Amino acid sequence: MKIYSTEHILYLKKLKKDKTKVYLTQIFIIISLLFTWELLSSLGIINIFLFSSPKNILKTIFSLVTTNNFFHHVLTTIYEIIISTLISFGLGFLISTILFQNEFLRKVFDPYLTILNSLPKVALGPLIIIWIGASINSIIFMSLMISLFITIINLYTFFINTNPNYITLLLSMKATKFDIYKKVIIPSNIKNIISTLKINVSMNLIGVIMGELLVSKQGLGYLIMYGSEVFNINLVITSVFILGIISTILYYLIDYLEKK
Repeated sequence: MKIYSTEHILYLKKLKKDKTKVYLTQIFIIISLLFTWELLSSLGIINIFLFSSPKNILKTIFSLVTTNNFFHHVLTTIYEIIISTLISFGLGFLISTILFQNEFLRKVFDPYLTILNSLPKVALGPLIIIWIGASINSIIFMSLMISLFITIINLYTFFINTNPNYITLLLSMKATKFDIYKKVIIPSNIKNIISTLKINVSMNLIGVIMGELLVSKQGLGYLIMYGSEVFNINLVITSVFILGIISTILYYLIDYLEKK
């Protein structure tokens, strides 16, 4: 049976209290913003036709649900984000490992990765449609173009900047590159890997929406494009609002994974 000192118990209580304060403050900020937005809309200080309102967003969501469009579009976007994330992070992890293991390849491809990462991916949209076709494949490919290179750069940078003392210690015991990778590189960079996953998910979300804006006939990106074409601001802002909720959920899921 573990016995904690009074000071330690007080310290744990303080940590819990501070964490609760942070969550409550975050919730308060969101509620305050929504309340202020609704109040300004009700008083006519801001134009509802241009800026919508929380009440109109709820009405739009209810309308999408009753017409069986809500879950179809939301699940389509979530599916595309998940597939894009699995592919881009898996490829990024694999390529980063290869670059870490081979210094020659790392030096050769380093400038190319930087150049490819800096290319304006939206400008390649029409080419992607021509190459792959106007389908979900082009959406996923667009998402990969946006997220893959930054994932590779982040991961292999973390790998090569691992504490060299650990590597030297294993080398003194005649460890192989694979031993170093398994025993030092991965365990030392778990938090960095999770942080890269957070970036990867956010970039894939952006990529998926950009792809849907270009080619899709379903998904939240399509709703944004359709709403802008018919000047239905409620639909556009509602879609963006739902994207914010999805992004928040994904963030906290990865944050939970990081804590575990």
